Amino acid sequence: MSIPNKKVVNGWAMYDWANSVYNLVITTTFFPIYYLGVTRSKFGGDDVVFFGKTLKNSVLYDYVLSAAYLIIAISLPILSSIADTRGNKKNFLRFFCYIGSFACASLFFFTDNRPLEPGMLSVMLAAIGFWGGLVFYNSYLPEIVVPEYQDRVSARGFSFGYMGSVLMQLIGFALVSLHPFGITDGEAVRITFLLVGIWWFGFAQITFKRLPASKPAISEHTGSVFKDGFIELKKVYAQVRVMPVLKRFLRAFFFYSMGVQTVMMVAVIFASVELKMESTKLIICVVLIQLVAILGAWGMARLSGRFGNFKVLIATVLLWIGVCINAYFITTETQFYILAMAVGLVMGGIQSLSRSTYAKLIPETRDTASFFSYYDVTEKMAIAIGVFSFGYIEHMTNNMRTSVLVLIGFFTIGLIWLFSALQKQRRLANGKPQAPAFENRA
Repeated sequence: MSIPNKKVVNGWAMYDWANSVYNLVITTTFFPIYYLGVTRSKFGGDDVVFFGKTLKNSVLYDYVLSAAYLIIAISLPILSSIADTRGNKKNFLRFFCYIGSFACASLFFFTDNRPLEPGMLSVMLAAIGFWGGLVFYNSYLPEIVVPEYQDRVSARGFSFGYMGSVLMQLIGFALVSLHPFGITDGEAVRITFLLVGIWWFGFAQITFKRLPASKPAISEHTGSVFKDGFIELKKVYAQVRVMPVLKRFLRAFFFYSMGVQTVMMVAVIFASVELKMESTKLIICVVLIQLVAILGAWGMARLSGRFGNFKVLIATVLLWIGVCINAYFITTETQFYILAMAVGLVMGGIQSLSRSTYAKLIPETRDTASFFSYYDVTEKMAIAIGVFSFGYIEHMTNNMRTSVLVLIGFFTIGLIWLFSALQKQRRLANGKPQAPAFENRA
């Protein structure tokens, strides 16, 4: 059965194509490797000075990202409520897109002969632009397709993202490997950062052109945008409180997201520090992860149609726990390659299926941005705590492997809440008491 309204759906998915280059090139591969090299060159080792305070470079990186996610978590509930009440979520999506893309492009100026602080500010703003826009992007999902297509459309978005980011990754890899026009390795990487910003900004215009304008949830405004925003946020919170399956899912999502996002962000640094892998091998490995993730996203969407979203999510989290256990013990590059393929398989699946599961659990409403702000704030708080915990434990123990053990605990707690959500859904479906229709779709 083909997906209806393909022009709008593909336009929506193109934003994944546009912004995912940040998540791969800046967050996962080129920038972490480049950052370690620049800071070591600038400071003569792994210890850096940031606003007068001495920290290990990998720890500083974790702390800066944690601060960005905390800012997003605090601001998005209000921004999304305003977007719903005023019907201008596309404008917010455009705003965060431009912040993120220009911040990525500004990393072209991040070198060892410039101050560290402006470069880390660009890192923070790029993260804010990427994650801030996602709440408004995700909130379009229940507006453009009905529930029975949401798993497949969500998977399409992630697949577009993985394909686009791999293409940008290959362009960057070609610049670093071939040195066209006599450019150096460092210049090639910095040009790649610039191209990421241009790519994100340029392809996002397709999304902005094709997505429909959202309708305001309030037809008449009696107060300021902030007052209306708080009223909208309070209304959504009151609905979430009486939705037991949704509440349990959000708790599960909170804990397993701590593990998922942290693994994705620190994997390259872990391999570089603990296994001493060369940057070229790491880049190739991450490209393979993205390709496997495409299969994971589509495969999980198909499995969810047969077994149900919660059962597939439970199996996926169990696989993540296995990944973390193995990560603690790996010592060779071959072991890392095998583990990376496993990460790719479960990475695409859990992200895509989590988004579509939440879209199915929320009620039919115009307040989609407000509802998705709960989803995204849950994820951002999880990332902030997860990445900060990883960096803090490494800082205290001087051992990155010890931090991996904490991730196992996060996944385990998430697994328990997923079981709880599944059991609650079954009880409600059996009439004890009868569940609202929207809580039986996952």
